[in-house]
Amino acid sequence: MSRPGTASAAPTVLVIEDESVLGQMIERVLREEGFAPVLERRGDTGLDAALARPPEAVVLDLTLPGLDGLEVCRRLRQRGLRTPVILLTARDAVPDRVHGLDAGADDYLTKPFAIEELLARLRSQLRRAEAPRDRLEVADLVLEPAARTVTRGGRPIELSAQEFALLELLMRHPNQVMTRRRILDHVWGYDANPASNVVDTYVHYLRNKVDRGQPVALIRTVRSAGYVIVP
Repeated sequence: MSRPGTASAAPTVLVIEDESVLGQMIERVLREEGFAPVLERRGDTGLDAALARPPEAVVLDLTLPGLDGLEVCRRLRQRGLRTPVILLTARDAVPDRVHGLDAGADDYLTKPFAIEELLARLRSQLRRAEAPRDRLEVADLVLEPAARTVTRGGRPIELSAQEFALLELLMRHPNQVMTRRRILDHVWGYDANPASNVVDTYVHYLRNKVDRGQPVALIRTVRSAGYVIVP
């Protein structure tokens, strides 16, 4: 995941907020802080935006036209999107907060709030999302980072170090398109030429081992963008 202030692409944050002044203020501050904000003002269009181009975090108002924030969050989780979601709500009652967390939100802020607190919570969620997990699962594909093992449907898959790193990157960000530049930075760790076909070659190797002979292909190509793993 890119960090604010680095040379890599800024983390995309989808802001779904129907209050025009508040939404524009959040959008402006996020851009000033090195993020790449995208502002939507309806729940239905915000949901469509998140599914079409998954962001690295979502700031989601609870009360929205089209679909309310709880329903947006539920549908994101139902579609397998694990992106951190921070709810914004004017409702301070404990049951309302519980409903939000039960719907799949990672954190919440009660309006009015200090923009500095939103930034702090956003950075915390991005760090947490990037932290290594002991077991990654996408459909019947399982990757164990500590043991460095991969299975699909219980069948062991032998991978090279680069293949393993590439698959781990994709599985840590399901439904999120990984650009060739980002894959080069993460897997090879040097300033390689993004026009090089090394990424395409290794994706081909990986597909032969992970998807060949399977009824459902998990690794997909997004034309002119990169690669994504889809449950």
